[in-house]
Amino acid sequence: CLQWGLGLFYYLFFTDCQCAEDASKTYEELFAKLDTNKDGKVDVSELREGLAAMGIRTGKGAAQKIVSSGDQDKDDGLDFMEFSKYLKEHEKKLQLTFKSLDKNNDGKIDIMEIKQSLADLGLDISKEDAQKILQSIDADGTMTVDWNEWREHFLFNPATNLQEIIRYWKHSTVLDIGDSLTIPDEFTEEEKTTGLWWKQLSAGAMAGAVSRTGTAPLDRMKVFMQVHASKSNKISLVGGFKQMLKEGGPTSLWRGNGINVLKIAPETAIKFMAYEKYKKMLASEPGKIRTHERFMAGSLAGATAQTAIYPMEVLKTRLTLRKTGQYSGMFDCTKKILKNEGLKAFYKGYVPNILGIIPYAGIDLAVYESLKNLWLSHYAKDTANPGVLVLLGCGTISSTCGQLASYPLALIRTRMQAQASLEGSEQLPMNLMVKKILEKEGFFGLYRGILPNFMKVLPAVSISYVVYEYMRSGLGIQK
Repeated sequence: CLQWGLGLFYYLFFTDCQCAEDASKTYEELFAKLDTNKDGKVDVSELREGLAAMGIRTGKGAAQKIVSSGDQDKDDGLDFMEFSKYLKEHEKKLQLTFKSLDKNNDGKIDIMEIKQSLADLGLDISKEDAQKILQSIDADGTMTVDWNEWREHFLFNPATNLQEIIRYWKHSTVLDIGDSLTIPDEFTEEEKTTGLWWKQLSAGAMAGAVSRTGTAPLDRMKVFMQVHASKSNKISLVGGFKQMLKEGGPTSLWRGNGINVLKIAPETAIKFMAYEKYKKMLASEPGKIRTHERFMAGSLAGATAQTAIYPMEVLKTRLTLRKTGQYSGMFDCTKKILKNEGLKAFYKGYVPNILGIIPYAGIDLAVYESLKNLWLSHYAKDTANPGVLVLLGCGTISSTCGQLASYPLALIRTRMQAQASLEGSEQLPMNLMVKKILEKEGFFGLYRGILPNFMKVLPAVSISYVVYEYMRSGLGIQK
């Protein structure tokens, strides 16, 4: 450690001293090329156009971020002092990241060092993916990256630490690590400190709200069939919609949607905060979390969020199944449940609900990764990014498989939530309810209402994706 520390000190301090004059001259030449109108400062458009003219690739929004980071006097441009100061500080950060990747301290980064560094952060990538990353930086074709290649590649990329650079690789099609629908998104320290995280969550919440509203009639039909359909009371999709329209009119198709949308914000916020806490608790090393630890943290965060907002789930089921005039609204429903059934009624069906999280999350994630990797191994040529349609298809199929595995538990949960509000209904615990369904309706009785549930998967995923992208754009979140 002492040898490494002294070596790094020498590398950062003495090398900077020896090359300060050359670096200053290089900065002057760069600044002169970029300052096209010769007003003594480089603004965003000059930086963007100048770098493009020099053949230097930058990510979307990189020029704006560079100017914002270095602009100390807030005049929307960088003078030479600001420009050179930004580059010097940026280089020092890049040197530290380069050193952390150079595991054997030979001054070069190879494929296995990239693979190992990402594995330390919980990202297990293939040797082929590591090779693609290396090739995107390797200018001389030696299949290793030295400091000069690393510096030139990232000098005008605002990413500095390894997590930000991984994001750059992910979004520049060099590397794709997927986006799990189960595990909350990762946020960099910069996103947390600048407040960008709340924009990400807001975009996700809006996407969920629009998606749920768009598919609410199918969701109500699913709940209706879960509770009321049986061998003796067969309810078809068309017949069920006719029945609901006759009883309450077109607006009745959206019963329960208000609270279904309302619970998105607290559930998302709790899940995000819990996920951050669980990651710290479960990480085998500070600041590093492996894939299985991330999955466990995500599952526990989901369970924590569900525990906190579960009374809203019960209200959603009751309001979805209500008859015209039964409740005047959410507060009236809450008051009547408290009066007639007590506080414990708000946690009916909680056990099957929690039990359903694990198979859904595990199967959804496993199928998603398997399908994506299968596509990449058969059809990918020059990119590790499958594209939007492939990822959408993988997400739809994996979600469907997850729901198939967990659907019986979801049906039991819904019946337990609803049984107190149904006339003549027995108040059965989970094990007796499963036994009763199997005896009277057979195994397929556990899958009542699965057709409308499947029908809403593709539109729900599609609506979420489109709205999320529009919201990201509207809130100024760069890809």
